[in-house]
Amino acid sequence: MSLVAEAFVSQIAATEPWPENATLYQQLRGEQILLSDNAASLAVQAFLQMCNLPVKVVCRANAEYMSPSGKVPFIHVGNQVVSELGPIVQFVKAKGHSLSDGLDEVQKAEMKAYMELVNNMLLTAELYLQWCDEATVGEITIARYGSPYPWPLNHILAYQKQWEVKRKMKAIGWGNKTLDQVLEDVDQCCQALSQRLGTQPYFFNKQPTELDALVFGHLYTILTTQLTSDELSEKVKNYSNLLAFCRRIEQHYFEDRGKGHLSPVTSGKFLNLALLPRYSSPKNQLSPMPQERVVRTVLFHSQSLGSAKEFSD
Repeated sequence: MSLVAEAFVSQIAATEPWPENATLYQQLRGEQILLSDNAASLAVQAFLQMCNLPVKVVCRANAEYMSPSGKVPFIHVGNQVVSELGPIVQFVKAKGHSLSDGLDEVQKAEMKAYMELVNNMLLTAELYLQWCDEATVGEITIARYGSPYPWPLNHILAYQKQWEVKRKMKAIGWGNKTLDQVLEDVDQCCQALSQRLGTQPYFFNKQPTELDALVFGHLYTILTTQLTSDELSEKVKNYSNLLAFCRRIEQHYFEDRGKGHLSPVTSGKFLNLALLPRYSSPKNQLSPMPQERVVRTVLFHSQSLGSAKEFSD
């Protein structure tokens, strides 16, 4: 099919109403999916919940290889297959559902800048921990990533993926970073997000946008995933408004809609709002970052880092 014909078919499909049998695909939750992929999947699930669009989550061992981009999650809607949050947001918008239509152009630009910050900092940090931190690689990543496959294929696929990620890390300047430097980057990102959120329920006041879905996916997964140490989750726990933000979305878009608690990836940890310190204002957070530094941090990281299938049950 030509590009013009493919675009026409996609446009026609996008105008069709959202079906009741839409499906989201990800890797096996209990034994395979890794931190970064679970965060990405949860971000898409939260986004669709915020849009009031039903979706069934299906776990497949080969979900990564079923995806048109090689990344999870992806959704199967009608005869369309769309992967990753950005394209899914655009696909859903073409069907008449948008969380950011109420924002002005300045706010939309700001939202995109913060989304780039999250992708370039939190996502990259998750990939670094999974594939470049030797303790995590040895104790968690290799076993989980290759779990559906027999030996020696399980090790071959895991080491191939590790080589790809390490090559990416080198290309974006993270190849020689230490774990402490990565954790410091995570802390700066959380500080910028905390200051932008302030005492608001969502990043742009009372209504969530795709930024809220993205931040929730990453922070919730970091908070509820058992790694070799708690250093990563402790960075997030320094910001009580971010913790309350995660609990708010979990309660409103998952528990209150009959979906119960979200399942952690590799542990039984759940968020407990009663255990969180009360948040009053950004001034109470450890040494607040000056606003001009927040803007520089967001803009710098947004500009400097790049970023035959079967669906039967």
